[in-house]
Amino acid sequence: MDKELLRVVIILIGMLVMIGMLLWHFFKSLRERREADDYFDDTEYDLGGDDLDVDEDEDEMDIFPLDGVVDGDALLDDAAIKPTLKPEPVKTQPKSGAPRYELPGLIEFSIVARADEGFNGEDLFDAFERVGLKYGSVKVFERIDKNRLVDFAVASMIDPGTFPDTHLDEFYCPGIVFYMQPRELDNPVAVFDDFMETIDTLAVELDGVVWDNQRQPLTADTIAQFRQMLAR
Repeated sequence: MDKELLRVVIILIGMLVMIGMLLWHFFKSLRERREADDYFDDTEYDLGGDDLDVDEDEDEMDIFPLDGVVDGDALLDDAAIKPTLKPEPVKTQPKSGAPRYELPGLIEFSIVARADEGFNGEDLFDAFERVGLKYGSVKVFERIDKNRLVDFAVASMIDPGTFPDTHLDEFYCPGIVFYMQPRELDNPVAVFDDFMETIDTLAVELDGVVWDNQRQPLTADTIAQFRQMLAR
């Protein structure tokens, strides 16, 4: 027999065998499905009868506390279920206290000397020490909290804003500037109260005029507005 013809015959025989096996599996699965349908008769089982008793004392679900169960019907009553392709973003409640994005980045008030020569360095250091301000490493005075963090700082109006640590009797500046960053504080309202109390005390001791952030005389209304902003 020709080799090419023999190859064709072998291929045909293989195809017939595969077809036969597929038909055998098909009829076998069909027969098993019919037998299963005959075995399960719905009329022989009562799945919704009223005689089903549950022993509440032995119910395994009792291990879960019932006090925290969510009422699903109540949730469905509150809002209609709508099919969506994208879940709605979860809105988180803001933390207690003023939201950080509403707080001003910086509060800046000043004390300007009434005297023409300005404030003397020795007088400033003595007054700062009496109100508890500390001379920091960057050569400005700072209010330090119990965690050794800065609540607010006091700088000189003379560029670059630092105070010398020597020859204080020769140093004069026209005023001092108070800086506070509410967004960096855990309790900005309490710090603001200390901020204002320190400014008022130093204004009296140094004989100066308090300016707001617009370099205008600071008023009680402006103070109240800032405090209300921090307390929201």
